Amino acid sequence: MKNRVTGLGGFFFKTKNPDHIKNWYNEHLGLNTDAYGCTFWWKDEAGNKCSTQWSPFKEDTKYFAPSEKQFMMNFRVADLEGLLEVLKKEGVTVVGEMEEYVYGKFGWILDPEGNKIELWEPVDSAFL
Repeated sequence: MKNRVTGLGGFFFKTKNPDHIKNWYNEHLGLNTDAYGCTFWWKDEAGNKCSTQWSPFKEDTKYFAPSEKQFMMNFRVADLEGLLEVLKKEGVTVVGEMEEYVYGKFGWILDPEGNKIELWEPVDSAFL
């Protein structure tokens, strides 16, 4: 399968106080933060408007499970269903079932060190 990952969809990390961290990054680094963190908008090679999300989570979040790590990366993909099938055949640990929302499809895997990776087939137009 060609073009498995098309870009970075987001970086998520655990923190004691997400609101304090969002405010700090807004005040000192100028991130345009909201309830979810900060969305960075950019254009891909074809000129399509795309997004990358930066989000702090509460330190007790279960969203990163089964990983015990302090962060989770989200990668943009073009064909989530096809990629998950290929990854399963390659022996990669798939976590949970694929979920679909108006803003895209999501699936999760673990890398060899137990880092949970979120795979996202985005519908960027849902944010416009």
